[in-house]
Amino acid sequence: MRIARFLAHGSPVTGRLEGTLLYPFREDGVRDLMPCGDPLPIDGLPSLPPVQPGKIIGVGLNFRDHARERGKPLPPEPLLFLKPPSAVSSHGAPILLPRGIGRVDPEAELAVVIGRNARNLTESDAGHAILGYTCFNDVTARDLQDRDVQFTRAKGFDTFAPLGPWIETEIDPSDLSIMGRVNGVTRQASRTRELIFPPVFLVAFISRIMTLHPGDLIATGTPSGVGPLTPGDTAEVIIEGIGTLSNPVGQAGP
Repeated sequence: MRIARFLAHGSPVTGRLEGTLLYPFREDGVRDLMPCGDPLPIDGLPSLPPVQPGKIIGVGLNFRDHARERGKPLPPEPLLFLKPPSAVSSHGAPILLPRGIGRVDPEAELAVVIGRNARNLTESDAGHAILGYTCFNDVTARDLQDRDVQFTRAKGFDTFAPLGPWIETEIDPSDLSIMGRVNGVTRQASRTRELIFPPVFLVAFISRIMTLHPGDLIATGTPSGVGPLTPGDTAEVIIEGIGTLSNPVGQAGP
């Protein structure tokens, strides 16, 4: 099932997407997936992030090749950081580059969408807490990341967390192709089997630190091949079995 979210008549509507029709759920969110009402044609409707997360947990250096690219040893445990929900934007919305912060890179990632409250889970239970998966771009101010001790500033700017275009609930995440493109040129290409810590492990590990709630996201890490963005570019994240997240790149105001 594909779960998508659009703006219709001034209100967000979440539902099951089939072709160009959205079959609305009873509530706007991931807590209640019961159908309600007539199908809604989506042609011409603005796309919204398929979920509005309460928190976004990022995982650093979780692809073996990206750790080598950054000159870092493989981590013995997941390296976690948080991105603020205010950074979230949708498929088609611009990534805005702040002035004066230096190099900004896109990072193609598979994101886990949590479907129920999760606390102190084992790996055998963790899969039941996952609603599905979506494409995620962990946009990063690379110069700030290298300079700061923490990642908060480098990854926390508005528009630095595009996700979508929908949530796919019926895929096996163990060996999916994942690519990052800029202006149609492939910069990143790998498979999720190269993840050091796979999604189910991450859900269990993180649930022993903080309670996960429906709609929370875990961004599972990016492959090698990161490189800078400039205004006028188009950044894409393409994941097998999900689709393509595409965002133009612009310049933020003063």
